[in-house]
Amino acid sequence: MSEFWKITSVILLSVILCLTVGKTEKDIATILGMVVCCVAAGAAVKILEPVLDFLWELQQLCDLPEGVIGPLLKAVGVALVAEISAAVCADAGNASLGKTLQMLGGAVVLSLSVPMLRSLMTIIKELISGL
Repeated sequence: MSEFWKITSVILLSVILCLTVGKTEKDIATILGMVVCCVAAGAAVKILEPVLDFLWELQQLCDLPEGVIGPLLKAVGVALVAEISAAVCADAGNASLGKTLQMLGGAVVLSLSVPMLRSLMTIIKELISGL
């Protein structure tokens, strides 16, 4: 929990710094924001390691097919990166690129869902053939 407070403090301080620097050097403020986003994302991955370990353990315990948990986690990651990147684009004054990033993220999430949908289709076929 202490990592959360540390990262939150760094983010809030960087917001103040970006507001101050952004008045004269908007490019530097944008780059600073992107760097802090990357640091926060790395911290979030570290914080989520126990959750990821639990999900893999759950997959093995429940004997879920390989293509269920992995694509789901990748889709969440892509959606978060696309959303944050779109916000950075909007902050930099290029909202149209941000919307394009969101569209691209949606397309990737859909493509990542195909293995999961295939696994679901296999399970449904097994249930129907067992009747």
